[in-house]
Formats: sequence, structure tokens, C-alpha cells
Amino acid sequence: MSCSDGPADRAPQLLAIIGGTGFGEYAGLTNITQAIVDTPYGTAYLERGLLHQVPLVFLPRHGQPASFPPHRVNYRANIAALTQLGVSQILAITAVGSVDTQLPAGAIVMPDQVIDYTHGRAQTFYDDEIHHIDFTYPYTPALRTELAAAVVTLCERDPSMVFRPRGVYGCTQGPRLETAAEISRMARDGCTIVGMTAMPEATLAREKGVEYAGLSVVVNAGAGINDQAVDLDGITAVMVEGMGRVRQALSIFVERRYQVGGPV
Repeated sequence: MSCSDGPADRAPQLLAIIGGTGFGEYAGLTNITQAIVDTPYGTAYLERGLLHQVPLVFLPRHGQPASFPPHRVNYRANIAALTQLGVSQILAITAVGSVDTQLPAGAIVMPDQVIDYTHGRAQTFYDDEIHHIDFTYPYTPALRTELAAAVVTLCERDPSMVFRPRGVYGCTQGPRLETAAEISRMARDGCTIVGMTAMPEATLAREKGVEYAGLSVVVNAGAGINDQAVDLDGITAVMVEGMGRVRQALSIFVERRYQVGGPV
């Protein structure tokens, strides 16, 4: 994949970063203001701050401190709070397992599709009326192009990185990890990675007209891929390194988008 600066002349918009497991705090933000935002769907904790002197919003998906498991996250309140602040673009960060046997731990994947295996989650803002959305491409293509260019730049600086610029995110209910049979089924379905939070987050962003893209750090092989149990203790070190790279990619993204300078 060649490196590109992405679409030209895209007007700066208020950007939000949604951080997941391993990304519950955003080191590097300055002038941070914490807030609990009231919405019709409940409250959401978030932070407003500056990255390279550019205003952005950071929302820890699981709360601060992290206390909401994936199936109990108030996705509607989170997305509603961001849109109430005027956010028009979201970059969602997740920790995932690999379904594709060619993806090593530590790889970064930018999904372009999703398969939803969840159940019982509030999936829409439109419970009392019929409202359909086009969800052919759940991740905004133009935003993905910009984000990919930032990650490619990072890869050029660190050839040891593994970056997959597309993939299918299989979203499971959680909070337990998957069985070997479930991962085998997901592979047959065409999934590349498995996580627990992309849905209904992506759907709700689309309902609100918010552009949405994501980066996923592979922290372990899916159940049954290597005939061993998932090493929960070994995940932490991989996650720390991978999320550090994600922070660098986001820094490059913001620096390019807003034409500002800063350490990356």
C-alpha cells in the first residue's frame, strides 16, 4: 500500500477519539477539561483537550476508571454526548484477537467491514419510529484513507510493524472470550479480527451522521488458532506496545490534518 496524504482540501472538523481497552487514558493531551455530559440516554464521561494545539475530544469507552464491560457500555449516551459537543468525526480504538492466522500479535488492523454477533444491545436512536440507514460501508472511506496514510508513514519509520489496511471486524457479545468453535465459524464467515465493541457504536455514529473509522491492535490469537489457551497475562505487554504505536499514528494524523507541528 502506497503512502498518501488522503483527500485534499478536507475542512478541519471536531475530532473525537474513542479509547478502548489499553487506551483508557490519552497521554499527550494538554489543557484537559473533564466533563460528564447529560444526554437523553444517560451520562457519558469525556475529556476535552489539545493535541499539537488542536482541540479534540477523548472518550474512554469503558468509563473512567474503566468499569463498564462491553455488553454494558452505554453506546447511545457516548455517541449522543459527542454529537452534542459538535463532533463530526470519530476514530475508534480497540484491542482485538486475530481470526486470520496470518495476523501476528501486535499487528494493527484498520477494519473496513463488520459482522455483528451481539444481542440485546440498544442498537438505534430510533426506538419509536422506523428509520433506516445505509450501512453498506460501516467505516467512512475518506476518513479511512486519511488514517491509513498516517499509519503507513509510521510503518515506513518502523519496518517491524505489521499493518493491515482493511479487514472484517467480528463483534461478539462478551465479556467472555470466544470458544475455538466460534472462532472457526467466524473464519468461515470471513472475519479477520474479533472484538466486542464496534457494534452498535458504528451504527449509532452513522445514524447521527458522524464519520467513523477505527484502528484495532491485535493482542492475541483467537481461541483454537494455535491449539493453546489464550494467554491473558501475555496480552498486556503486546497491548502496551501496540497502543503506543496507535498514539503515534494519531499524532501523525492530527499533525497532517491540521497542518501543525509536534513530536510524533
